Amino acid sequence: MIFNIEKVDSLKEVAKDFMDQFGGNKIFVFTGEMGAGKTTFIASVFHLLGIDAFQGSPSYSIINSYNSKVFGKINHFDFYRIKSEIEALDIGIDEILYSGDICFIEWPEKIRHLLPNDIIWSYIRVNEDNSRTLIVDI
Repeated sequence: MIFNIEKVDSLKEVAKDFMDQFGGNKIFVFTGEMGAGKTTFIASVFHLLGIDAFQGSPSYSIINSYNSKVFGKINHFDFYRIKSEIEALDIGIDEILYSGDICFIEWPEKIRHLLPNDIIWSYIRVNEDNSRTLIVDI
């Protein structure tokens, strides 16, 4: 499935379409080059989920956790800085992934072997006109 993000103003609508399509899932992963808009897109989705105090990418802390009155615990991971899957295991990624909590993961390729099979895998591509394309592998 492909979503076109023409400009930042259209993020809210695309995030809603994305969640309308895939919102019943628990684990969402996002790949794309640095600066492609992974965190920005996730922030738009979090707003839809009732998280207004989004803290941005947890690139140094690796994980930020939030509580939604409607959806429960929601975790946001950024694995850009980890060097091995063992580091992810040390923070308890396996327990979190199988907890039933909603998880959004940036740089999932760093923990590919730890991910369950039932995930929504997304790639954000920057186009020549600076728009974005969100490609979801289902």
